Amino acid sequence: HTVDIDGAEVKAKLSTLRKELSRPFRTAAGLRLSQELYTWILRPVEPLLSDAQAKTLVFVLDGKFRNVPMAILHDGEQYIVQHYALALMPGLQLLEPQPLSDSSLDVLTFGLSQMRKEFPPHNGFTDLNNVEVEVKEIKNQLPSRLFLNQEFTQTTLAERIASVRAPIVHMATHGQFSSEPTDTFVLAWDQGIDVYTLSDILRTRNAEANPIELLVMSACQTAEGDDRAALGLAGIAVRSGARSTLASLWTVDDKATADMMSQFYRELGQAGGRSGSQPGNELSEPVAKAEALRRAQVALLESDQFDAPRYWAPFILVGNWL
Repeated sequence: HTVDIDGAEVKAKLSTLRKELSRPFRTAAGLRLSQELYTWILRPVEPLLSDAQAKTLVFVLDGKFRNVPMAILHDGEQYIVQHYALALMPGLQLLEPQPLSDSSLDVLTFGLSQMRKEFPPHNGFTDLNNVEVEVKEIKNQLPSRLFLNQEFTQTTLAERIASVRAPIVHMATHGQFSSEPTDTFVLAWDQGIDVYTLSDILRTRNAEANPIELLVMSACQTAEGDDRAALGLAGIAVRSGARSTLASLWTVDDKATADMMSQFYRELGQAGGRSGSQPGNELSEPVAKAEALRRAQVALLESDQFDAPRYWAPFILVGNWL
């Protein structure tokens, strides 16, 4: 379907909405714009979604839409993330989705909670005090090998990615995604890792025999004011060979991130036969990545402390949603 709206009006309202979403509380203006966005995008196809009994929505976005999370679309009663699992694709050519293996979901985890003072690559970045909580919670949910602070160097990252057969790679560190590759990076203990180096490291894994099923970039953000910044994230996802990439459109309180990630891995580990699944769930259906993310976001949304969209909305899944 098409909606006849002035392009300048769309850009202005999306920019205003993004500002409203950055506030640490819900706002009437943000809710009104979220409902207007829903009217543009989903209201016309509600009958089709109902007839298809859709459970997952996959978006291919353009322009300023890329920097606004679709989770905040509001139908007048609820946010769509309370109804649907959500995913993004970089282009119209959809890949054939493949579910996560029922085998053990080992996680290779890298965390940087402390910034080194007087160390140029870390200048301007604050400590992430809850990263240690986040990575330890992951270890409670699924088998995890952890490399924290001094252990998280570029060399260690490269060696472990190449040698460890963990299908999930989780990086809890400061970073930035930009449409300019030179401005896209993640921080390790010993240096900033640029997008080209990171892509090379991730590609050392044999994508056919032992692919990265899920790459999680926790505590990273898109470059402020860059309408095409989310393309930097999509670019990492494509170049890395990872089937899915989970990241955030903006910096989130690290306590909220730790809570969200803990719940995400708890949901992901619910599937019968997977390590980390709960006793008695042996016959449960595998939980898709997009559905696990949805449940984790709803848990924050329904909490007292992190119910504002600023905390739960920016997490997006790019690529394979199963």
